[in-house]
This record gives sequence, C-alpha cells and structure tokens, in this order.
Amino acid sequence: MCFLVKVYIYLYVLPKLPVPALEQTLDMYLKGMEHLATPEQFRKTREIVEKFRAPGGQGELLQKKLLERRDKTDNWVYDYWLEDMYLNNRLALPVNSSPVMVFPKQTFRDRSDSLRFAARLISEVLEYKAQLDGRTLPVDYARGQLAGTPLCMEQYYRLFTSYRLPGLKKDTLVAQKSSVMPEPEHIIVACKNQFFMLDVLINFRRLNESDLLAQLEKIAKMAENLDEHLPSIGLLTSDGRTEWAEARALLIKDSTNRDSLDMIERCICLVCLDDASGVELTDTNRALQMLHGGGRESNGGNRWYDKPMQFVVGVDGVCGVVCEHSPFEGIVLVQCTEFLLKRMYLRKCRRNLFSHSKPLIFAPFRLVGNLDMDVFKFKTYGKDFIKSQKMSPDAFIQVALQFAFYRCHGRLASTYESASIRRFREGRVDNIRSATAEALAFVKSMTDGKISDAEKMKKLWEAVDAQTNYTILAITGQAIDNHLLGLRELARELKLEKPDIFVDETYRISNRFILSTSQVPTTVDMFCCYGPVVPNGYGACYNPQADHVIFCVSSFRESTETCSAMFVNALEESLVEMRDLCCKWNAAVKPAEQKKSAVGPVKRK
Repeated sequence: MCFLVKVYIYLYVLPKLPVPALEQTLDMYLKGMEHLATPEQFRKTREIVEKFRAPGGQGELLQKKLLERRDKTDNWVYDYWLEDMYLNNRLALPVNSSPVMVFPKQTFRDRSDSLRFAARLISEVLEYKAQLDGRTLPVDYARGQLAGTPLCMEQYYRLFTSYRLPGLKKDTLVAQKSSVMPEPEHIIVACKNQFFMLDVLINFRRLNESDLLAQLEKIAKMAENLDEHLPSIGLLTSDGRTEWAEARALLIKDSTNRDSLDMIERCICLVCLDDASGVELTDTNRALQMLHGGGRESNGGNRWYDKPMQFVVGVDGVCGVVCEHSPFEGIVLVQCTEFLLKRMYLRKCRRNLFSHSKPLIFAPFRLVGNLDMDVFKFKTYGKDFIKSQKMSPDAFIQVALQFAFYRCHGRLASTYESASIRRFREGRVDNIRSATAEALAFVKSMTDGKISDAEKMKKLWEAVDAQTNYTILAITGQAIDNHLLGLRELARELKLEKPDIFVDETYRISNRFILSTSQVPTTVDMFCCYGPVVPNGYGACYNPQADHVIFCVSSFRESTETCSAMFVNALEESLVEMRDLCCKWNAAVKPAEQKKSAVGPVKRK
C-alpha cells in the first residue's frame, strides 16, 4: 500500500474515544477533590455524588445517553469540549487564550534583513502547506508514556484553513473545505498597523523567495508612505469576543470593509512586520511582544488574532508565531514551526485593505500592563538528571510546580495539565489533575523537619507515581474532565434540570484552574508561553531539555494573590531541594536497594 493511501486510511482505523465507567469517574472525582475542598464542602459533595450515581438516578440515565452518542459520532466529546474550552469564552484572545512560540532572537542589520527573513519564512510556510494539501505529512507517533501509538493528524489540516469568527454569545470555528472553487492562495501582511494582500500563486506558479522579497519591499514602502494616519483596525480583534462581534457587524455594513474582511478570514496566514519594540530584548520582553505586541502604542494593532497562524518578524529581531488555539494543540504548532526553522537555517501585493471613511474608537488594551511574565531558564539540571532517578521528567516537574505553589500559598489548588488524546479519532486533550493527594503529602513532608529523608523520598516516589498513573489514564481516555463535561452537556441538551453535582461549590472549585500548566518540548532553541486562565491564577509552560528547563510563568498584576517572580523563586528552590533529596538518598543507599528500602510494598508502575 502506498504511503499516501495509508495517510487517508489511518483516521478510520484509529479507535473511538472511550466513555469511562461512571463509577470510576465519580470515585476519581471524590479522591481528587477531598483535599482541595473544606471538610464541610466535601461532606455535601459526597452526598450529592452518591445521589447522582444511585441506580435509576440522573447519572445512570446520562451515562446511557453518552454511550449512545459515542456510537453515533466519531468523537463524543469534541463538540462539547471545543465550545466549553474556547468558543463560549468571551474573554479577549491575546494573553487569555492564544499561546505563542518565541523564536531564537535574530540579528538584523536593517529592515531589508528582516524582510529577507520574512520572505524565507513565507517560502517555507508554502512548502509545508503543499505537504498538507497533498496529504503527504508523515503520521505522528506517540512519545513518552505508551510510545509508538499512531496519532490523529486532523489538527494539522486546520493550521492554514480555519478561522475563528466572533459571535455575540458564541464564536464559530470556520473550517475551509475544498470544493469546486480553489482555496485562496494569498497571505495577509500586516505592516504599520495596516493590512495588505499578497498573492503567493500567480498563473499557477508559486512565488519564489526573490519574488516574495520584492513584494514585501513594496508593502513596507507603501506602509511607510501612507499620506494619512489610519486607524489600527487589528486592535478590534484584541477586544472581548462579544465586543469584537458587535464592531465587526458595524464594519461589514460597508462593502469595501466586507470584502477586506473576507480576504483576511480566508487567507493562508498572517505575516506581521513589526517595528522595533524599544525595550531590552530579554526572553521575558520578547515573550511579552509575542503575547500582546506591546499594546496600541507599539505593535498591538499589527495583529489579527482570529487567524490561527500569525508569524511575527520584528525589525529588532523579535520573531515568533501567535496562534489562535481553538483549531489545534501546542504540539502541532511545535511540529510546524520546527519544520520551518530547520529548513530556513539550511538554506504580488495588491492593495491596502479596509475602507477608512468612518472614524473608529478603540477600547484601551488593558492586558498589556496587567500581564506579569517571567521567563526563567533553570540551569541546575534538566531531564537527563530526572531520568537518571528512574522518574518521568514531566511527572517530576509537575510535582515541583505543586511544591512551588504550596510554598507560595500554603495549600494546593486545582491544576490543569493538558494531556493529548490524539490516540483516538479527532482527539484533542483531556486534563491531568496534578494537585493529587500524594503531591500534597510530599510537599508537606518537605516542610516538616521531623520527617526523615527516607520518608520524604518515599513520598516523592508516590507523588511521581500518582502523576504518572493519572497521565496514563488521561491519554487513554480514562480521565474525568471530559467525561463530566459530556454528562453535563447531555443534561442541558435533554433539557433536564441541571444535576446538583454540576452546581455544587466543589465542582466550581474543581474547574477554576488556579494553576494552568503545559509541557511544550522543542528540538529548536525556542519556547512557548501563554497567560493565566483565571484572574488570580498562574500560567506555567515548560520546555524540558537535557541539562536545563525553560519555564514561562505568567500572572496578572491586578491580583493581590499572585506574583510571577515569587512563584519562579519558589520553583527554583523546590527543584533544587528535590535534587538534593535525591542525591542524599543516592549517597545513603545502594542503587539496587533504593526502591525496595524506601517504597517497600508500594507497587511502582
């Protein structure tokens, strides 16, 4: 069988996402929340859960309906999950939703150098898109836990063919599909807060790098020589989703604006030619430039946040990609950008868009001053040391994040770690709930001077094991968050009274992710970052390398509860103490006796 045929067939041989057993999910929910709720809250929650799971009760009915839905659909949770995670969210996309990838800093002598880089980047984007269009992209296989399983590739095909359309109550993820009419063959170039259409296919010939450079030079000159100061239309896409939907409805009353919006919404991608940011180009400041462009006074209007892929090329060497997250996950973004950068290292503009006959007033870009970002490279050790301790690097780092949060706040809080479920048809993610009872026991032991190193080491292994085991459950479709979401949404669809389990305070706490985390490893010198998902929370993205780990920690300055620098300091101290504990234990016990002596009858998986 030829490779191309295999690519078309693989989706249909992937299994459907399973529906976990109701008893299993409810037991895991209670175990995971007992130490995060007050005793009185948890007593009430236990009663509500027992009522929900009783024979003939709401849980049994909804589980039956969910199993029927699984039989009728490719993925029973996909639509529910997409709306709950993204499309129903009314917050602005930058910082709150859109992750970014920060490329290695470039050294440009002048604008011409940056345009050459942009032309080379566009050329490689078109090459990558050609592979997608031809369905010749190799199938991904799982790495890490349960490695070797083929993964669903559908997310890749939304990279350059989708668009998030704002709505008054709910957004729409628009996916372009080939029909009689050919797909658009243009990109949008943003320069000086204005938007230009650049055809990349002329007379059935793809523009080469030299042609692209010539067009980019024309665009840069046109943007520089504009006779009038034109409003920054792109800022509208950085507003709340309802506010942007209202503004868009006004824009499309003008036919020129309507045509221009159509060109942007159907383009392959955006390339944003940024001016110099005027700040010291630390990793943290480069991350901020990617996340929000510095606001309306800098490059914040030189964006169109509804488009999934925006490549940023700053004249000062600040480069990267901003992604609208609803069509695909971080690993797809990583794979795409690594392809582009690795190839780059080896080797016709039409008109300004938008009618400006109507003056527009824009809402202030408050997120810029509010975001507290700290990009931190932990150099004491990396994943190689953790592996030498026979532990999963991801699980170890997750326990360290819990330790850091405990140091800062004296408690644990609901934590989100994304877990890929691409082993299944149309799979996206579920949640690994990292704030486990075992993690709490470990971090408490580390602050108790009366507990021996042997006992601390035992609790560290138990915490890492609990994290690893939950990870395996999540990636095999047995975690609780998607299941509970499916049950909740089915009750709504069936117009049933909302079950008490979903109005309970413990359920609200369980879904308020104070700590939002994600492992985004790369093989190129770049890193991913994003903002917190709640006002008093942290975003914590990490990139484990052999001898170091890059952490991108974010919070909001308006919150009196959080501080990124405080969290980073606590994280560094926690990682060092965990390393020291392992080293002391290694020195005290012969390697062959370590597990037996410390763990005893505890089964390691």
